[in-house]
Amino acid sequence: QVQLVESGGGLVQPGGSLRLSCAASGFSFRHYAMSWYRQAPGKERELVATISPAGLSTTYADSVKGRFTISRDNAENTVYLQMNSLKPEDTAVYYCRYNNYWGQGTQVTVSS
Repeated sequence: QVQLVESGGGLVQPGGSLRLSCAASGFSFRHYAMSWYRQAPGKERELVATISPAGLSTTYADSVKGRFTISRDNAENTVYLQMNSLKPEDTAVYYCRYNNYWGQGTQVTVSS
């Protein structure tokens, strides 16, 4: 069955960096686009970034453009989200998504 397992979240100071990983299994990973979403307390889940199957095309929410980078390793069935220049407003649970499948999420907290 499809499994998406996120990791890499944690507590970081403003201006810091984190790299999230999402290990995928149960489907032909290299054939599908993958996305990262996030949900902050009291807010709706929002799309952060999407990457095409071969990794040649990426899109980002305006709020993270220039700070976050989505990438993938199709040999390892893993999608990444490199987050730089983190801000307190980036605090959220981050999820990866394939089709209608979601991971369990990983908490990112940006605070001094």
